[in-house]
Amino acid sequence: MKTRRGATLIELLAAISMMAMLMTALLSFVFSMTEIWGQGGEKRLFDQHINAVTRHLESMMRRAALPTAGLASEEAFTFSEVSPSRAGKINGLTFMLPGGDRLMQWDGSQAPIAEVTLGIDSQQGLMLYWRSQLEEEEDEWRETAVTPFVDALRFVYFDVETKRWSTESSPQRNREGLWRVPERLILQFEHGDLKAERTITLPLAIGGQPIL
Repeated sequence: MKTRRGATLIELLAAISMMAMLMTALLSFVFSMTEIWGQGGEKRLFDQHINAVTRHLESMMRRAALPTAGLASEEAFTFSEVSPSRAGKINGLTFMLPGGDRLMQWDGSQAPIAEVTLGIDSQQGLMLYWRSQLEEEEDEWRETAVTPFVDALRFVYFDVETKRWSTESSPQRNREGLWRVPERLILQFEHGDLKAERTITLPLAIGGQPIL
């Protein structure tokens, strides 16, 4: 009976080389999948964050539009100039939240009868500048950072005369010089290479009377 000869040195080296090639290919595949999964995970977290921010702002706007003290929904929003201590003067969309909001804490609880102005800070992103009407008028505006990923806020208007929509980078006035409340807000989010936009429809009737 013939006995099996052992593997030659050349065959052994060839087998080792083949195993090394297979391991290299496998590791490259694993690392590439890890990179893809990591990028996908970052995008998912980004999307979850901006969706949560958008939903919360929509909830705040709906609560602000509820009729209180005899005010109609068209009168729920205005534009006003506030002067936070750090940001200087800001002209932003302003509304009232009689029941406050969990983002605005005042003495350990939600600030009651909160006057809120929405604005953009170049360093902190989307901000709420607010104070309770129970505070003194000379008290400084409080600040709450909503998200650092909003770098622009745009205003969408509907012209009842021309029947056209327009998107503006700043709030607009009508011919009489009165502030016009937009029908929609567009939030522009950015984080590294990730970018997204979300639209919030203000609970206002299109063609409502301009605010004073």
